Amino acid sequence: MLSLVIPVYKNEANLPRLLRELEALAARVPDVLEVVFVVDGSPDASLEILRERLPSWPVRSQLLELSRNFGSFPAISAGLRHGRGEYFAALAADLQEPPELVLEFHKVLESGSADVVFGYRASRSDEWSSQTASEWFWRLYRRFVVKDMPRGGIDVFGCTRQVRDRLVELKEVHTNLIALLFWLGFRRAFVPYDRLARQEGRSAWTTRKKLRYAVDSVFNFTDLPIKALLLLGIVGTLAAVLGGATVFAAWAMGKIPVLGYTPLMLVISFFGGLTALGLGIVGEYLWLSLQNARGRPAFVVKSIWNSDSHPAAGDRERHALAAPPLADRNSS
Repeated sequence: MLSLVIPVYKNEANLPRLLRELEALAARVPDVLEVVFVVDGSPDASLEILRERLPSWPVRSQLLELSRNFGSFPAISAGLRHGRGEYFAALAADLQEPPELVLEFHKVLESGSADVVFGYRASRSDEWSSQTASEWFWRLYRRFVVKDMPRGGIDVFGCTRQVRDRLVELKEVHTNLIALLFWLGFRRAFVPYDRLARQEGRSAWTTRKKLRYAVDSVFNFTDLPIKALLLLGIVGTLAAVLGGATVFAAWAMGKIPVLGYTPLMLVISFFGGLTALGLGIVGEYLWLSLQNARGRPAFVVKSIWNSDSHPAAGDRERHALAAPPLADRNSS
């Protein structure tokens, strides 16, 4: 069985089409596919739609509700942890990656030729600005951080149960799940695909989240910023020593009766900015270390439902899909 993990956040507009696409996909591989929906604290009606549709949906499924929005990667991790298949895959709910890609993953994994399969973007139908920024980010990321990363970047993947088990053992927070898979190693395969344009709704992938993703992807997997800061500090120190020696020699020869105000301010501004940059880089590493040292879970599951069984009475972690209204739950 293949467990397909789909994080859900602000996807109420495209959920009906997603369910139809997945139903058609499951019909091509009967009794093979399990879909694990993870509602990541979505503020829209995504949870209600899935609660209503899944009981009569003909595909084996699970529904996980997280206690708040933890992010896409923690949501995928939650789905991987609760999936019951021998193989696993992750897919976005916006259908910009074709669902048929999952069958390619399953075919490669079942053949035993690879332990991890990555889908990389051969082309994409995004805005020019977004496409250009993504292209340059992945180019630099490939050059300085993860050298095996494909040029177009990776959003979707498939893996065996063995790889899943090793992945969920890692307790890092604010990390990049794809880079962790590269760090784990194992045998890899790559499947190209064309990234499609979004048809329904608006993307929740904001500029702030993209920047946070870029920072986490870099600071968790390389000490390059620290090395660059160290190099810049050495160069700046040597330049300061050389400049100071030159100024002192000129003063000693009487060529500078009064030191200039402008050069002094430029030097102060330069080294002040360099100090602030250094503190920010060191602070980011310290913050990530603190988050991991605290040992807080990357996600908290509020409720679980699956199509194969019913919850036992009194079990607070598993309950029926038709949950009581929020007011009734609060009153109880």
